[in-house]
Amino acid sequence: MRKHISLLAAAGLAAVGLAAVGLAATPANAADPVFTLTSPAEIGLHPHPGGAAKPQTATVGFVVENETGKNFGEQSTYTIDLTPLKGVADVKLTPERANDCTLTAAKVTCTDWSVRTYASEVVALDLTAVKGSKTGTVADLTMTGAVQGATFKPTTTRVKVGGPDLVLEEAKLKAKLVPGESQPLPVVFANAGTESVKGVALELNTTHGMGLVEQYDNCAYSEDRGDDEPWNVGWARTVCTFDNEIKPGEIWEIAGALTLKAAPHAFIDELIYGVHAAGSEPKSTQKLSTPRTGKKLGLKARSAKAAPNAADLDPWNNRHEFGFSVKNTADLVAAPTFVKGKAGETVKADIGFRNDGPAWVAYLRSGEEVAMVDIVIPAGAKVTKAPKSCRSVTASGGYREGQLGAPRYFCPTSHVIGEKEKFVFPFELKIEKVIAEATGSVTVGTWSPEGAAPIGWDPKHANDKAAFVINGKQITPTPTPAPTTPGPKPTSSTSPTATPGTSTTPSPGTSTGNGKTPNGGLAETGATAGPILMAGAALVAAGGVVFLVFRRRATGRA
Repeated sequence: MRKHISLLAAAGLAAVGLAAVGLAATPANAADPVFTLTSPAEIGLHPHPGGAAKPQTATVGFVVENETGKNFGEQSTYTIDLTPLKGVADVKLTPERANDCTLTAAKVTCTDWSVRTYASEVVALDLTAVKGSKTGTVADLTMTGAVQGATFKPTTTRVKVGGPDLVLEEAKLKAKLVPGESQPLPVVFANAGTESVKGVALELNTTHGMGLVEQYDNCAYSEDRGDDEPWNVGWARTVCTFDNEIKPGEIWEIAGALTLKAAPHAFIDELIYGVHAAGSEPKSTQKLSTPRTGKKLGLKARSAKAAPNAADLDPWNNRHEFGFSVKNTADLVAAPTFVKGKAGETVKADIGFRNDGPAWVAYLRSGEEVAMVDIVIPAGAKVTKAPKSCRSVTASGGYREGQLGAPRYFCPTSHVIGEKEKFVFPFELKIEKVIAEATGSVTVGTWSPEGAAPIGWDPKHANDKAAFVINGKQITPTPTPAPTTPGPKPTSSTSPTATPGTSTTPSPGTSTGNGKTPNGGLAETGATAGPILMAGAALVAAGGVVFLVFRRRATGRA
């Protein structure tokens, strides 16, 4: 069974930007747990338009964090005081994110039956500046919580009418590439807001197969761990900072070269890039280093004729993402396995495959496994220990109860396979009866209900299968060109069939021709989080950030 996991859920539902946390109240009992409410430090509202134009909406989310490690099973009540917003902003519950909440003119009230052991969203509100509100007006939006036997730390979000709004022009990039090919990355942005931005940051996130050629002293770069061990989620991060003041209505562009280059192992890769007010760019746990090249990347003013289209202002208009489809292949090679033992003995067997490249393969957006190993156990042996990720099946690949003692196993990989990586699944088997040359098999391919099937981007299916032999001569058997059980026919393409392109909002990804989504969220294998989606703050005042990533409170899923 293919596994799915939400990008937002696997990223830990992290809040991007600064979270404002109010003063902690003292619990009645020192042993009582304390829960923290969080929300953006500041959010900006578009000034109310004149004429027939519609007011622009900004969304603010409120989250409760339980760091005790235990669910707190008492009904809690959350209240947001709306009286400070009178004459400043209209408030509506955000559709699909209202949960168990009610709205009146004076307050928002939400209830929940427990406080769970993760950061979960309480409610999100849509705010619009009211007619007659003045640019620069500020009001505080505060949430408090109450529950028997525990205490909540309140949170306050500063709401301001007006502010800067960085709008990034979408670069015209070539999507279909060959390994080693390079192209320039133009960066043009404007301030479509009502206030200046003093200092900006350009952030670029690239997957393992796509990199930047130049390095500059005012840019910090994450450190990839090497060609044979890419980042668990494949992302590298670059942040360049500039101290220029960007005034309302001005258009700027980089004054220097930024060049993207496809690595020899590039395949299905992505770029996410954006501009932010300095200090408000999304945070990352990746270690960044700054080179000493003697060169700095600069900014320069640009003619107003080249201004980005800023008619539709929204919180995502200062970032874009782009998908690349590099003509490449990855050869997955099943490893022959030989073990020996006497009757009654328990032996260990490391079963798996290697990637002979040249490409790495990563389903970063879907988080699904890249491949599956189909293991047929030789006769006379019984599995006594198997990896938890492996699913036991019948000899024909059907469902069976229990994990141990099965004649066959389906073992999925993670969502990333490096260009020189080896995958090993450790098994232990008890030899119940010695059978000379007892032979099973190891087949690597894509998932299918019948077993491992050939993968379209793998150019050599003859090495997809190898022998698994107990008490036999250790010779390399002649592999068969197809899996032991029939599966879907492979595609004839040796390059990814994903349709590359651009998107200004996160998209679910595109097909590689094997039924999987190539670029996606985090895998369900414990992989560390890559960069959180880069969020642009529409009309954020002086260093504030409006974007947060939350998990749905009612279901615990995105």
